[in-house]
Amino acid sequence: MATPLSIQLYTLRERIAADRDGTLARLARIGYRAVEPYDPTTDPAGFRKVADDLGITVTGTHAYALFDKDAGEVFDAVATVGTDLAIIPGGIAHEEFTTLDGLRRTADLLNGFAEKAAPRGVRIGYHNHWWEIEPRFEGRTALEVLAELLAPEVFLEVDTYWAHVGGADVPRLLRALGDRVLSLHVKDGPGVKDAPHTAVGKGVLDVPSILAAAPEAVRIVELDDCAGDVFEAVADSHAYLTALEGAR
Repeated sequence: MATPLSIQLYTLRERIAADRDGTLARLARIGYRAVEPYDPTTDPAGFRKVADDLGITVTGTHAYALFDKDAGEVFDAVATVGTDLAIIPGGIAHEEFTTLDGLRRTADLLNGFAEKAAPRGVRIGYHNHWWEIEPRFEGRTALEVLAELLAPEVFLEVDTYWAHVGGADVPRLLRALGDRVLSLHVKDGPGVKDAPHTAVGKGVLDVPSILAAAPEAVRIVELDDCAGDVFEAVADSHAYLTALEGAR
């Protein structure tokens, strides 16, 4: 794992809202040397200064803001926080993934974002949930069909937990998607839609097999919700993944 283990800051959104700088400092003390913001347009220069002071790099950022803000403003913010990867994490109607026409419209949307991003030196990615996995087209998930419709420069950030919840054999899915996958959201839990997540390694996912199927992808810890102490969960996730990857 050449890139440092990262964490999606949405995991700590309530702590970030209350004390961004203190939260980042605590993550650094746990051992995280990389993060993935969920909104780069919120004080990008201030964020970058704190991250630089802590020795934290940015592996990419979610860019939901592209749906309601000027694209140039968003791409400027992406560059300011310190990355060239902007990931769309939602904002597209679930129904669009249930038909081929919907998938074509989705690909056109993402490819359009990519065309706007390219002159700014930014690449666009897409992050899945379960609704891109459940629909099947001749045995293939909607995400696999979508991947074939995307421009070559558009990458995927595969959320391994939601892929599992959607019914995928996650290692097989990752192998099928191949080099299109630049990063993974690594999370764990009971494997159902409406339940809190756990620290990585304490749920039902076969994390070692999943990671082995995409050895070059950036690993990004995320818990959408957590029943216990979130800092304990992210610390346990860091310890588990660090030991697992170190044993390879």
